Amino acid sequence: MTATQLPKALAFDVFGTVVDWRTSIARESARFLAAVGLGARDPAAFADAWRAQYIAAMIGMRKSGRDFVPLDVLHREMLEASLAAWGVDPAAIDEGLLADWNRAWHRLDPWPDAVAGLTRLKARFPIVTLSNGNVALLLAMARRGALPWDAILGAEVSGFYKPDPRAYRRTADLLALAPGELCLVAAHHGDLAAARASGLICAYVDRPEEYGGAPAPDAHHEQAWEWTSTSLTDLADQLGC
Repeated sequence: MTATQLPKALAFDVFGTVVDWRTSIARESARFLAAVGLGARDPAAFADAWRAQYIAAMIGMRKSGRDFVPLDVLHREMLEASLAAWGVDPAAIDEGLLADWNRAWHRLDPWPDAVAGLTRLKARFPIVTLSNGNVALLLAMARRGALPWDAILGAEVSGFYKPDPRAYRRTADLLALAPGELCLVAAHHGDLAAARASGLICAYVDRPEEYGGAPAPDAHHEQAWEWTSTSLTDLADQLGC
């Protein structure tokens, strides 16, 4: 990949790529689990159970024809389903506690390299979010973690969730770019595969601890991406930032 073939902008997946959702949700869930009588249970296992419903929710949205709703709404539905699976009736829990627990996704910590890597990349490229998160969620997370986005584009912008091709192409349209001029940066081979099929170029960031060291569920989608990196600072090195 030569300098003349560099992208004109970088669009980032956020959950798992820029922020460590598992450690953060486990930390947040520990106190809430204690509040509902599940303090002896593993909060990391609860984080995994909550997140495990994510892909099914995205597929369900697409197949059901359900009108678009923000990810906060889907996260709440997944939280209640996770609690029910663990033997707790969500209807018996205080609404304020459930709402605050659901906002744990607004309070995710960046990976240690994220802010430094994004800052370096931003010096050369526009950097925007291309996430299934909603704007309010991504804004709160950015302010808390000092994530230096040029623009926060939530899923409401396209009205479609990844991996729908319209989510990727709409982001390119908003930036007045052809799809091939936009690079998706993500830690997920499935996301990158869908982006490539939509015409984008791709940069992979390895996050081996996203699932606590367990294999990623989308590893079978791996391809030879335009860039493969071990961190966002490594990607900045590769892109000359």
